[in-house]
Formats: sequence, structure tokens, C-alpha cells
Amino acid sequence: MAAAGARPVELGFAESAPAWRLRSEQFPSKVGGRPAWLGAAGLPGPRALACALCGRPLSFLLQVYAPLPGRADAFHRGIFLFCCREPPCCAGLRVFRNQLPRKNEFYSYEPPSENPPPETGESVCLQLKSGAHLCRVCGCLGPKTCSRCHKAYYCSKEHQTLDWRLGHKQTCAQPDHFDHIIPDHNFLFPEFEIVIETEEEIMPEVVEKEDYSEITGSMGEALEEELDSMAKHESREDTIFQKFKTQIALEPEQILRYGRGIAPIWISGENIPQEKDIPDCPCGAKRILEFQFSDTVC
Repeated sequence: MAAAGARPVELGFAESAPAWRLRSEQFPSKVGGRPAWLGAAGLPGPRALACALCGRPLSFLLQVYAPLPGRADAFHRGIFLFCCREPPCCAGLRVFRNQLPRKNEFYSYEPPSENPPPETGESVCLQLKSGAHLCRVCGCLGPKTCSRCHKAYYCSKEHQTLDWRLGHKQTCAQPDHFDHIIPDHNFLFPEFEIVIETEEEIMPEVVEKEDYSEITGSMGEALEEELDSMAKHESREDTIFQKFKTQIALEPEQILRYGRGIAPIWISGENIPQEKDIPDCPCGAKRILEFQFSDTVC
């Protein structure tokens, strides 16, 4: 992994927010609900959003607004994280990027207003400004339509069946009310805004490395070496875990750590990848860490 830069770490905290603040035009960072896509270009289709293990649609977990300074094509940039919620999998993480230049046909050149718009209803927007339709269940691209009303869009037969069973069967003849009658499909995670704050620069020192030489006694040489190896491993694990706890304890409510090129904080010494384990970007550059999230967000 590329060396960490000097950029400070930004911490994310989940907080309740009015619905209008979590819409695409506000360029939000958020957890749960439906993804607030920036534009239709490059959006993942149903195949890309299917779990590689069970084949079912992935659920939107969170998105981070992360523009790249100096990159005109990424003035607006969002990173979107999806996961599989099916009990056999409960993993299948997949990340996508959606970005736009500052001057585009969908959003104002100026920053969005901090004041609520005239209409702040709770209706769900199921069509992008580009015209692309979104699935009524998950909010991802919906290339399929209801064969009866031709007004409801879905990403998959599975989500169409789910929506039909939980309400569309009754409202199919009332297409003008679709945006107001979408039921709770129990497919989405609870929705919160991710509020960003900069981590304090001064960090307390972690537990110092122990002196392993005092562990050995008058035991046999083979047993002594085995126990010494075990003690070193356990002590290393303790040190890594203590460092993790010490850093998290400063802001225990954090769910996100963001910063391009930051170093991860590991909870365990198991399965830590080496640089050779991380494939290069298709452009040939070394990949860097951009964010780390806590499983408490789920």
C-alpha cells in the first residue's frame, strides 16, 4: 500500500437530518436509504450490483462526498458502498464512484443553499435529472418496468416481486401517486447524514512493546521456543488491538475515517495485506486507502 500522506483524517458521525439534506443536489455524505447519485454516467447496472456469492441484489450502505482538488472532472465526486444483507453472505462489499465536473447540465455552478427548498415533502425521487429511472425498492438503475402500468421501474425481478407483494398490486392503477405510496420494503438500511469533523492531531501514545526476553524460564528449549513464539504473537495482537481501542476511544461515535492516503488502523494482526497483495489500478498506479468504516454502521 502506498505510504500515508500528511493529510489529516476526517471523521464521520451519523446524525439525523431532514430528507431534503440527503438529496443529490445537496451532495451529501450519508448512511442508508437510497443512494443519492450525482448523474447517470457510469452508474452500475443490475449485474454489477448482484452479490457474487448468492446473486441477489446488493444493498446500499453508505456514500461519501469526496471531490478531488485539482481534478476538473471530479469536482463533484461520490464514493458508494454496497453490501449483501442475505444471512448466508452478509458480506460481498462493492464500491463504485460517481462524479461530475463543476459545470454540468444537472446542478448549479454555485454551492447548494443551506436553507430548505420551498417544497420539503418526504416524497422519494425515482428519476435522475438526466432522465434515468430508478428502482422503487433500492434506488439503483431500473431497466425493468411493470408490464401493467409501465410506470414503476425495477432493477430486478426480485425487487419487482417484493414491491408487488408489499403494495404495488393495490396502487398499480394509481401511477400519479407512486412517489408518495412507496412502502417500507425492509431492504434499506436506516438513513442518516454523515457529518464530517477533523480528527485531533495530538494522539496519546499506545502501549509500548513488551520485553519478550523475560517470558522464558528454565523450561525445555523446544517448549520454551514454542511458548515464546505464542507470547510474541499474543503480545503483538494485544498491542494492535490496544492501539485500535485508544484511537477509537477519542471519538467513540465515529463510523467513518476518511483521507486519501491515510494509514488504516487495524483491529487485529490477522490478514493484514502486504503491498504486493494489493493489485495496481488499471492505469498502473499504486492503490491507496481512501476511507475506513466501522461495522457499527450496519
